[in-house]
This record gives sequence, structure tokens and C-alpha cells, in this order.
Amino acid sequence: MFNDIGALELVTIVVLGILVFGPDKLPKVIQDVTGFIRKIRAFSDSAKQDIRSELGPEFKDFEFEDLNPKTFIRKQLTENEDLKEIRTSFDLRKELSDVSDAVKSSEAGAAPAPSATAAAGSATPAVTGPDLLKKPAAPAPEERSRFDADAT
Repeated sequence: MFNDIGALELVTIVVLGILVFGPDKLPKVIQDVTGFIRKIRAFSDSAKQDIRSELGPEFKDFEFEDLNPKTFIRKQLTENEDLKEIRTSFDLRKELSDVSDAVKSSEAGAAPAPSATAAAGSATPAVTGPDLLKKPAAPAPEERSRFDADAT
């Protein structure tokens, strides 16, 4: 129930309990809280048993934890034979390494310089536009527009 409470949080709760209830009443409060938690658990277990008995014998293996979407998906992925076969046939690491090898080989054998392609007389036109990936050069000082504080 309290799986995610660390030591610092536990110490903080104890100190707050001592400050709020005092050292004399704290053991009684702890007993009352644990009794209340036991009653809630007993009520929950009896409600689960009632639901199972109402559902009938075809749901005897039904677990309420399966209603959690993460648990349901994990269970379906591990128990379904068709999905197991797909998971074993598809190796993501191998696919990624194949793709990265193909990209590296295409970069290594990239298109030769434009003069070589023009000399070879290839049918593909050379790209003659600005390189949009490069940052444009700063304009010369005389080309810069003046800053007008009144215009802004």
C-alpha cells in the first residue's frame, strides 16, 4: 500500500504526527488508523468475493488487477501466442542497425561535387538555391536598417 514512501517522507509523517497529536496520544491514533485500514481491507475483500460469486463460475479466474490497463496489456502481450511469434520475428535493434548502416553508407557514397556531375552530363539538375540549413551571413553595416525608437 505504501510502496512509494521513502525514509524522509516517513520521518516527516512521524514528526507531524507527534506535533499534531502529541507523544501521549500518538500510539492510540496509530492503533485507530491501523484498525480502520484493516476494516477497509476486509470490506474490499468481501466486496470482491460478492462480485465473483455474482459473476458465476465462468469468471472464477477473474482478477481485479486485470482491470488496470497496464496489467491487461502486459498480460495480453505475454500470453498471446500470435503476439509472441511476432515479437520474436521482429528484432528492433537489428532493424535499427540495418537502417543506420544504410544511412552511413549513403553518406559515405554521397553525390560527388557539382563540377563532376556536370562533366559527366548527368540528367539530374544541380540544386542552385540558397542552403536553408545554413545561417545567413550578417549584412554589412551600411546595409543594415537604422533603428527607429519612435517607430516601434
